[in-house]
Amino acid sequence: MIRYATIGTGFITDSFINGAAKSGEMKLAAVYSRTEEKGRKLALQYGEDVLSFTDLEKLSKSSLIDAVYIASPNAMHASQAKLFLQHGKHVLVEKAAASNAMELMEVMNLAQEKGLVFMEAMKSLTMPAYLLLKENLHRIGRIRKYVGIYCQYSSRYDRHKSGEPVNTFQKKFSNGALMDIGIYCLYPLVDLFGEPEIIKAQATILEDGGVDGSGSMLLKYRDMEAALLYSKISDSHLPSEIQGEKGSILIDRIGSPRELTLMLRDGSKEVLVPETEEEDMVYEALEFVKTIRENRSFSSINHRHLAESVHKVMDEARRQVGLSFPSDEKYRK
Repeated sequence: MIRYATIGTGFITDSFINGAAKSGEMKLAAVYSRTEEKGRKLALQYGEDVLSFTDLEKLSKSSLIDAVYIASPNAMHASQAKLFLQHGKHVLVEKAAASNAMELMEVMNLAQEKGLVFMEAMKSLTMPAYLLLKENLHRIGRIRKYVGIYCQYSSRYDRHKSGEPVNTFQKKFSNGALMDIGIYCLYPLVDLFGEPEIIKAQATILEDGGVDGSGSMLLKYRDMEAALLYSKISDSHLPSEIQGEKGSILIDRIGSPRELTLMLRDGSKEVLVPETEEEDMVYEALEFVKTIRENRSFSSINHRHLAESVHKVMDEARRQVGLSFPSDEKYRK
């Protein structure tokens, strides 16, 4: 069993803990929270033997854990990952794993130097429906278009509009629509087709907080185009789609796919619904453990080159829309 700790007390942490438990390969040993009360409450929720820490340094040095799952605000991911890698712990970190590509590369270099695992938690790439998508992609012939859509009205947006300083909409935390959910549209694209030749981005920048509430990208490849639409201030009920010369594949939810619809030009239609666990973060937990046991620093699914490529595209998109984070300043020439 891989003994792990968590950083963060939000709903995503609960989801991962449940997924990790479902894997049968990971055991929750400790949780971290800035406040003792929240930490103890979370720890007790998952067992009397789960410890609570309010000191990150002590947690990183603890001999009771082998790994850490980081779900703090984006701007803290890189520094926290480095701390745990320095003390010999494997790291699984929520997307976006860093504020920019340079920061990400520093962390990955450290993981490789230490012989430890560093993995960005992009669960969709590990889910059965996505793996099935890759198996069936050849059936629609030469790919000509990719449309990735993820628009979901944030449960925290109303609080932001009322004047409350919510992390999700604060530039200092390296947040916003692209970093939080646009990344879900981008990862499959780059995984399947590589880095685009041309990137054109636009965004709606929110007045308070200064981050992008919504945005879009047009990306050009040698023989295909892609369009990404993402928003935290409006909803969409449209599926994502990959179009080929022989047909199309519809993806129900690009961030957590469970159902594919294959529509061929001969008029045939096939709905593919692979068995998927309700605790769908189990698949990334299993991939994380597999990478540890194979003594590799990076997952073969969400590998180093893929993560770096995705973050480079996001950096360029932010540059085009004029969105910079405090964390970017360190790398400006």
